[in-house]
Amino acid sequence: MSAKIATREAYGQALLELGRRRSEVVVLDADLSKSTRTSLFAAEFPLRFFNMGISEADMMGTAAGLAASGYLPFASTFAVFATGRAYDQIRSSIAYPRLNVKIAASHAGITVGEDGASHQALEDLALMRVLPNMTVIVPADGPQTVQAVEAAAACDGPVYLRLGRPKVPPVVPPALPFVLGKAQLLRQGRDLTFVAAGIMTGLAMEAAAILQAEGLDAAVLNLHTIKPLDKEGLVQQAVLTGAVVTAEEHSVIGGLGGAVAELLAENYPVPVLRAGVQDTFGQSGTPDELMQKYELTVQALAQLARKAVLLKPE
Repeated sequence: MSAKIATREAYGQALLELGRRRSEVVVLDADLSKSTRTSLFAAEFPLRFFNMGISEADMMGTAAGLAASGYLPFASTFAVFATGRAYDQIRSSIAYPRLNVKIAASHAGITVGEDGASHQALEDLALMRVLPNMTVIVPADGPQTVQAVEAAAACDGPVYLRLGRPKVPPVVPPALPFVLGKAQLLRQGRDLTFVAAGIMTGLAMEAAAILQAEGLDAAVLNLHTIKPLDKEGLVQQAVLTGAVVTAEEHSVIGGLGGAVAELLAENYPVPVLRAGVQDTFGQSGTPDELMQKYELTVQALAQLARKAVLLKPE
């Protein structure tokens, strides 16, 4: 198995490689380049890197101006600041005119850890997916982050790329195609489907293995693109397995779970149970402690799956 790598680290490396090939790529950061790993780009291309200081709204407005001038800007900071402090600028100056700005936000979710609730973005997916014209991507591991950066650069229009702080193991087979708006079936199953994104994809795979030993056959769908949503793939799995458990390091309101529940309610209703943070703020603690507290563990996923199977009609 390949070594663990944080998706933020993979982003920094992928951004550097992209910059070497494409001179129109410029990078902006809000005084967090060491943490977001845009420092790699800055070291090699100092004239194409802009440290905007602790001024996220200004950064988004400047990125919009650069995009309107023909550049390909990547704007990075922590997810909680990118989506919260600069929401109006993203809405009015990037999404509304459909400008080609890529917002790569790191340190999302509760695995930020000891920094606590003020730095733990648990609502960023909800904020970004409600915006017209916005593509929303949550890569599952390091290698997929590299693919996501390339896909974001090739996508014409605004993109929100959600990245994490901790190192994660590779979970997606490298030969599996990465296509925006197309979920990846990592494991086939007949009894229920885990629909997961980000760090939760690997945990869903582990939960499926536990359930297999109990005689429950769980499929795992990696929903790396939250918007546009893979209607065909999700409905197909609902038809095949009859029950769904969603898993995200985000509030259960408005994110992956909400998107999946909405789509299936309108197209093929089946029992849907959502693993995520239950309408509360985070708190300070180690990532492992917080994942345990908010029931985002392999054992918690397995237990939700058992409940979902019992909800299936006879």
